[in-house]
Amino acid sequence: MPLETPTVTPPPEQSASESRPLKIGFVSLGCPKNLVDSEVMMGMLQSGGAQITARADEADVIVVNTCSFIDTAKQESVDTILEMAQHKISGRAKKLVVAGCLVERYRSEIQKNILEVDAVVGTGELGEILAAAGIAPTSSPAEPGSPFVILNSTSASQALKSGVRSRPEGDLRQAHGRFSRAEWDGAIADLPNYLYNENTPRVLSTPRASAYVKIAEGCDHPCGFCIIPQLRGKFRSRHFESVIAETERLAASGVREITLIGQDTTCYGEDLGLKDGLALLLERLAAIQELRWVRFLYAYPNKITGKLLETIAAHEKICSYIDVPLQHASAPVLKRMKRGAGADIFLKSIEKMRRAIPDLTLRTSFIVGFPGEMEKDFDDLCQFVRAAQFDWMGVFSYSDEEGSAAYRLDEKVPAREIERRRKKLMQIQRQISRKNKARLVGREFDVLALGPSEETELLWEGRTAMHAPEIDGKLFINDFAEHQEPEAGHFYRCEITEAHDYDLVARII
Repeated sequence: MPLETPTVTPPPEQSASESRPLKIGFVSLGCPKNLVDSEVMMGMLQSGGAQITARADEADVIVVNTCSFIDTAKQESVDTILEMAQHKISGRAKKLVVAGCLVERYRSEIQKNILEVDAVVGTGELGEILAAAGIAPTSSPAEPGSPFVILNSTSASQALKSGVRSRPEGDLRQAHGRFSRAEWDGAIADLPNYLYNENTPRVLSTPRASAYVKIAEGCDHPCGFCIIPQLRGKFRSRHFESVIAETERLAASGVREITLIGQDTTCYGEDLGLKDGLALLLERLAAIQELRWVRFLYAYPNKITGKLLETIAAHEKICSYIDVPLQHASAPVLKRMKRGAGADIFLKSIEKMRRAIPDLTLRTSFIVGFPGEMEKDFDDLCQFVRAAQFDWMGVFSYSDEEGSAAYRLDEKVPAREIERRRKKLMQIQRQISRKNKARLVGREFDVLALGPSEETELLWEGRTAMHAPEIDGKLFINDFAEHQEPEAGHFYRCEITEAHDYDLVARII
C-alpha cells in the first residue's frame, strides 16, 4: 500500500542536513509487519536528515518494500518496482531501492534483471537503508543511547552470547533444515535476525489514532505451505519492557488503538523464558491510561491458553477479538500441511473461547487446493465453516512456493478446481456473515472515526472493536446527529442501522 503522509514522528533525536534534504518516497506492500519495517526505515532515514514524501514524482530516492508470500504478492511487487522505475527513467528520482521479502527470495534476479534498481535491502538488513539511499549514519549504531540499533550478523552473535535465546522448537527445526535457503540464488548465508527496539526511530504512516507494534519477528512452525521462516528467520521476541516503552510513547503522542503483530504473537516471550508472555504483556498494556483499544494478530491454534482468554475477558481495553488462522479443518490435509488437529478439536477450542469471552469476534483464514486435498476434505471444510459460524473469514488459493515442503508434494489440484472451491467456501461464509451482521442492527458500539469514505464524501468510515484495521469489513457513518462532521481519530457512540454481507451502516447518537 502507498504510505500516507507521515503523521507521528517519535524518534528521540534527529539531525539536519546542511543542503536541501534528500526527498525519499516509500511504497509498502504486503502485511502490517512489512508496514512496520517501512516505518522503521523511514524513521532511520528521517533521523539521517532525509525528508519523507508521499509523492513518488517528487522523490530523489524511491524505496519499494516488497512482499513475497504468494504468487500474487510477488507479481504485485514486481509490477510496483517496474512502475517506480519509470520515475527514475523519466522523472526526478536518482535511485531506486528494493527492500523486503522479495529481496530475501530473489536477490540476484532483481539485481540482474531490473537494471534500474540501485540497491537491495533484505528483511534482516533494515539498518542498511541509509547506505542504500546514499546517507551517511549520524552516529554509531553500537553506541549506547544511539537513535537506533543495527543488529547485523556479527552483533547478532554477540547478542546471543549475552543472553538472547531462541525457542527449542526453532533450534530443532533448524537442525532438520527448516530454514535452509541453499537453493535460493543470491540469498545471504545468515538468516535475518534484525529486531527493532524502543529506541529505534519510526515514522507512523497509519492514521494518527492507530499504530501497529511488532512484538516478535520470524517463525519456527513447520507449516509445509509457507516460506516465511526462510524469509524472516527464527522466532524472536522483543524484550517485554521495550514493547511497553514504545507503546507508552505512542499513547502519549495521541495513539489510542494499538495492534500487536507478529507471525505468531501467541508464542511471545517463550524464547525469553516467559510463561503466558502474551497475556502478561496485554495486561500491562491495558493499564496504559491513554489507550482505548489493544488487540493482537495472529494466534496459533494450540497456543491459545486459558490464561490468555481470562486476560482478554478481564480487561475492557483488550478487544474481544481473536484471529486464529486454522488453514483447514480436514485432519488428513492438516497433517500433510504439518499442522495437526482437525474439525472436532477446533470446534471444542472455539466453544471454549466463546464461553470464556462474551461477545467474542472470531476471525480465521483457510487454504483451499493444498496438494492431495480430496473432494471429501473440502466437504469437511465446508461443514466445519457452517458449524463454526466465524465472524470474519478469508480464503486463500494454494500457491505452490518453491522452497516450501509442499512444493515437492504430488497430487496437485488444478487451478480451476482451486478457484471453484475458493468461491464456494466464500459463498458459504457470505451467508453466515449476512445473518451475523443482521443481528447487530439496533445495537450500540463505540466507533473510531477514520475519515470520509473513498466511495463518497457523504459517508464517513469507522470501525468498532470487532474490526481489525485493513482486513475486516467496513463501517459507514451516514448520520452525524448534532455533529456537523466527526473528527478523525475520535471515538463516538453509534447505533447500527443497516447490515449488509460484510459491511455495516451506523449513526452517531
